[in-house]
Amino acid sequence: MKTTIREQILSYVDSDFQKFTAALIPNIDNVLGVRLPILRKLAQDIAKGDWRLYLETAESEHFEEVMLQGMVIGYVKADIEEVLGYVTRLIPKIDNWSVCDSFCAGLKCTKNHKERVWDFIQPYLLSRKEYEIRFGVVMLLNFYIEEEYIIRVLQWMDQTHREDYYVQMAVAWAISICYIKLPEITMNYLKNNTLDDFTFNKALQKITESYRVDQETKTTIRSMKRKRK
Repeated sequence: MKTTIREQILSYVDSDFQKFTAALIPNIDNVLGVRLPILRKLAQDIAKGDWRLYLETAESEHFEEVMLQGMVIGYVKADIEEVLGYVTRLIPKIDNWSVCDSFCAGLKCTKNHKERVWDFIQPYLLSRKEYEIRFGVVMLLNFYIEEEYIIRVLQWMDQTHREDYYVQMAVAWAISICYIKLPEITMNYLKNNTLDDFTFNKALQKITESYRVDQETKTTIRSMKRKRK
């Protein structure tokens, strides 16, 4: 009898890793405890076969099952519109930062279709749903922090709805990467923005935590911290 994908996932469960992962993602309770390199290898194998059938029938009860689907979508070789169709179907299943960030990082097809994917993520940046917005922001920080897009990226950071913690943290992370890659433009933004105090201060913190920022600059960045009201 052929082993199902779920049975394969269950065969790799590590109880110690489950406890570690569950502690990192406290807002969900469906983590089995399978290491990501194992899921990546399984995703690569699926992507070489009938991946469309897999994505049409995949189960989504567990964290690892949704993570695996995202990885498969990242590995498949297909027309960009078909890929984006599967992306659209996966996004509503995202309910934690780990699946979101791994999924975004894996969508390397974006590099060959920058403008098309830019247009695709705009509605998510305008969303009021926490992980839809985080998806859009993390896509920006993975693929669009470069001179051609930096002004538009920073404008989105200012416009993005930021009441949710995992959105605030993603925006802060994105701004820190903007600073590391394009410091002059980003510094101008840091001096003139409408970020809430929490997100602004987190962005400064993340900049100062980078080994690519010198100590003198870190002192300047720290001096910009806002006192929270």
